[in-house]
Amino acid sequence: MRKVFLGLAIALLVVLVLGVIGVGSRIGWSVFLGPKSRALSDRKFASTPERLKRGTYLAEHVSGCMDCHTPSELGPNGPEAPAAKFGRGQVFPMPGLPGTVIAPNLTSDPETGIGNWTDDQLSRAIREGVSRDGRSLFPLMPYQHFRNMSDEDVASIVVYLRTLAPVHNPLPQTKIIFPVKYFMRVVPQPVAQVSPPDLSTPTSRGKYLVDMAACADCHTRPNHGKPAPGLEFAGGRDFSGSWGPLASSNITPDPTGIGDYTEETFVKALRTGYAGKRRLNTLMPWQVYSGQTDEDLKAMYAYLKTLAPVHHRVDNSKPPTACKKCGLTHGAGDTN
Repeated sequence: MRKVFLGLAIALLVVLVLGVIGVGSRIGWSVFLGPKSRALSDRKFASTPERLKRGTYLAEHVSGCMDCHTPSELGPNGPEAPAAKFGRGQVFPMPGLPGTVIAPNLTSDPETGIGNWTDDQLSRAIREGVSRDGRSLFPLMPYQHFRNMSDEDVASIVVYLRTLAPVHNPLPQTKIIFPVKYFMRVVPQPVAQVSPPDLSTPTSRGKYLVDMAACADCHTRPNHGKPAPGLEFAGGRDFSGSWGPLASSNITPDPTGIGDYTEETFVKALRTGYAGKRRLNTLMPWQVYSGQTDEDLKAMYAYLKTLAPVHHRVDNSKPPTACKKCGLTHGAGDTN
C-alpha cells in the first residue's frame, strides 16, 4: 500500500509540475515569480521651473492623477474642493473589479506617502506598474498608457510630486481576490527609455494627450482585462454605484457618439461640464481636464475625430436595458 500511495503522490506531483509549466508557458512566468521589472538606478531628476510647471499641468489637468488620488466630495452644486491634495486616495468598489482598489497617498509624508521613495522608484511605478516593494500595481492605475509618457514628462511629474506638502494619512492596501492577484503580475513590463512625443500636428498631439488621460479605459467596454475588439472608445462601461445606474459615453465620431460635436462644443463640455444643454455626470472628471489649454483640448478633439466611428447608443437618461452590441446593460441598450 505504501508503494501505491507513493506512486500516486509522484503522479500527482508530476501532474502539478506539468500544470505549472503549462500555465507559465502560456501566460508567463510572472504569475509565479512576480512582475517583470528592471533594475533600479540612483538617478535623481533635477528640479527646474520648467519641469515643475509641466509636472503640475500634467498631474493636475491631463493624466487624471488628481481625480484618483484627490477625490472631491460631491456637494449640491457639484464637486467641492478637496481637503488634502493627493493625500486622500479614492476607493474603487466599482462593478467588475475583483476586489477593492485604493489609490495611495502621493504626498511627501515618509510614513504614509512617498517621502521615502526614490525618483526612479516613482518613475517605475508610474510607467511600469511596479511598486516600491516589487508588487504589481492593479492596472486600474493606467500605467499601460503611461508607459508611452516621455522621459522628460515623467521626470516633470516626479518633480511636481516632490513639492506636495506631507499629509499623514494611513490608507489600507489594495486587496485583489484570488487568482486575479497572481494573474495581474503579467501586466507590468519594463520601460527603458521613451523619446519626446511628436507634437507637430493637432492629431499627433491629441493622441499623446488622450493616451496619457487614459480616456480609452473608461470609454471602452473591458473584455477579460483588455479592450473589447471593435468597441474602442464606444462607451458602455458600467460605473453604477450609490448614485444609480451609469455607463460611460460613446466618444467615437459616430452620430451616437460625438459625431455632431463641433470643436467649440467639445471644448465647452470639458470646460463647463455641459455638452449643449446636457450636463455631464460628475464622475466624468471634466473638472480636472478643464484646466487644459485651448490648444490641448482642441488637439484631443482632433484626434478623437480620426477614430473609427462605432454605432453604439448609450443614454444614461433612459432606463438600463440589454445591449446586443456590447453585451452589457445600459441606458438605451435595446436601441442598438
